[in-house]
Amino acid sequence: MQLESLAQFRIYYNQTIFPELMRMERLRKRLLFLLLMASFLLLGILIFEFYLDIWLVTLILMIPTTAFVLYLGFRIRRFVLTFKPQVMQLVLEFLESQPNIRELSYDPNGGITKKEFAGSQLFITPAQVYETEDYIEGQVGEMPFKLCELNVRENSLVRNRTNYVFKGIFLHATFTEETQGRLLIWPKEFKQYLSKTIRNFTFKGGYNVDHEVMNEEFRSIFMTYALPDTHVIGILSRPMQDAIVEYRATTGKEIYLSFMDKEIYVAITEPKDILEPYLFSSNASFELVRTFFEDINLLLKIVADFDQTH
Repeated sequence: MQLESLAQFRIYYNQTIFPELMRMERLRKRLLFLLLMASFLLLGILIFEFYLDIWLVTLILMIPTTAFVLYLGFRIRRFVLTFKPQVMQLVLEFLESQPNIRELSYDPNGGITKKEFAGSQLFITPAQVYETEDYIEGQVGEMPFKLCELNVRENSLVRNRTNYVFKGIFLHATFTEETQGRLLIWPKEFKQYLSKTIRNFTFKGGYNVDHEVMNEEFRSIFMTYALPDTHVIGILSRPMQDAIVEYRATTGKEIYLSFMDKEIYVAITEPKDILEPYLFSSNASFELVRTFFEDINLLLKIVADFDQTH
């Protein structure tokens, strides 16, 4: 994460995003007031019925009250559904103003396909649960990319439930020229859960190349595997190693990377839904937006580094 970029984003947030958040905050407070009024109204009707004990009167009173509650539910639902796209669009406008980033577009209901996810070879799973949202595509330099939020789970072999595979942001970029080499990077912390995935890659000829990674801290955190004749440092540059280590130290999030010839895949874990608004507390928070910006900024930095060094 470059401090200069974050400082620039903070200025943009104060000038552009914060006023929009305050507008949405006023709407949230109105909805909260209406919700409180509806609660008191329903409570009043129940008390009135308790003393009057005439169900016909209660039924007549309940009809407009129920209609009001349904309308309020619709307003709250619309607030939740429109909050993220509006803020997301403002963040993308800032990113698009940066050098070499262009043609960004956003689809709240789109996503990367299950076939593309499997093509990364980062997770070998049947992925019986595969949920996508918040699809973004664009171009960094000469490289087109796409990313989205993913929630991937698989059926447990021993219990009647689904097990966690991956939840977070997943990116797929394509290099415009033919390149050779295959390299996979996994967090060492999850080695025991990745045994099937690692065996799949080693069966295809992959082997551990940690000794070719220059950043000592990177070697202590990640496992790096590659096929023979893969130029490791040509794919995983020292600046990229440093940026990934710094990002992980700052956020505590795990990062997975895959380089499959001309295809690049990056996955960043994120346990919470990004930019989901609160109803009972304020959303006018820089930290709410900063997390999303830092995640996207790192992903695009990796793509930009690969584009510039190749």
